[in-house]
Amino acid sequence: MLVNPASRNAAGADLDRGLESLRAAGMEVELLESSSVEDSRRAIRDRCAHLELVIVAGGDGTISSVAGTLLDCKLPFAILPLGTANDLARSLGIEGDLAAAFECIRADHRQNIDLGEVNGHYFFNAANMGLGTKVTEELESEAKARLGVFAYLKAVIAALTHAEQFRVEAQVDGERHRFHSIQLAVGNGRFYGGGNVIDRDARVNDGKLSLYSLRPQRLWELLTLAPLLRRGEHRLAKRVFNAAGREIRIRTWPAGMAVHADGEPVTETPAMFKVIPAALEAVVAARAPVLQDQESRQS
Repeated sequence: MLVNPASRNAAGADLDRGLESLRAAGMEVELLESSSVEDSRRAIRDRCAHLELVIVAGGDGTISSVAGTLLDCKLPFAILPLGTANDLARSLGIEGDLAAAFECIRADHRQNIDLGEVNGHYFFNAANMGLGTKVTEELESEAKARLGVFAYLKAVIAALTHAEQFRVEAQVDGERHRFHSIQLAVGNGRFYGGGNVIDRDARVNDGKLSLYSLRPQRLWELLTLAPLLRRGEHRLAKRVFNAAGREIRIRTWPAGMAVHADGEPVTETPAMFKVIPAALEAVVAARAPVLQDQESRQS
C-alpha cells in the first residue's frame, strides 16, 4: 500500500482501520509512506516480482503517476480515493467513504481497463487543453483543501473570464476535422474534473478515446451548456464537436499549447493520443454500472 504521509495523516483512523481489516482478511500488506512520485515508482519496481497487488492511496494525479510502472511490471492495482476529484474511482464504481473502498479490495473483483497515452505520458481519465488547463492553473492547493470539489467551481468561473480561442486540426482514426475551439478534451475514463462526464456512453474499458471540443461562444452560452457537460450529453449541442476513436492527432494554432492529463501538466501540442485497451487489471466495485461488460465489449 502506497500512501503519502500527508494523506495518511488526513485519513487518520479510517485508513488504520481499513488496513487492519485487510490483514484480518488474511492479506499480507506492506505499508509504504512515500514522499515523492519517484519513491513510489522505485518501490513498485523493486518489489515487482513479489507483489500480487498494489494499493494506491491518493488522488487521480498520484494514481496516474505510477501507471507506467504498473504497466511495465504487469501488476494489478486498487484505489483508496484520497484526492479532491477521485474521478478514476468513480469510473471504477468506487464511491463513498474509505470503508467502501476497503470493502472493494477485500471482495477483490477485478477487471481489465484501458489506459490513455499522450506523447508518451499515460492517463486514466482525461487530457485537455485550453479552458481546462486554465482551470487547473487557477486551482490552488489551499483552495482545494479548504473547499474540496467547490474549488473547481471557483476555478472555472475565474478561467472563463480569460478563455481564448485557438484553431485545431484533429485526425481521429485518420479522418481529418478542422475547427475553432476554446476547450478540447480527450477522455479515456468516464469522469473528469470532479465528476463531469466526458461522454454519456464512455467507459474506462471500451477500447476507445472520446473527444469533445467547445466552439468559441459567449459566457451566457457556456453557462447554458454546463448541465449538458456535467452529464456528458454535449452531443446534443451544436456548439460542441464530438468524435471517438483509438488514435487522435491534434495540431493547434498557436502551436505549443499546454496539455494537462489527469490534472497535471505533461506535454504540449502537437499531441498524439492513443488508447491501450485492457492495459491494466484493476479492483472494481462489483457489477459497477460505469464499466462496459465483457460481452458487450467483445461484440
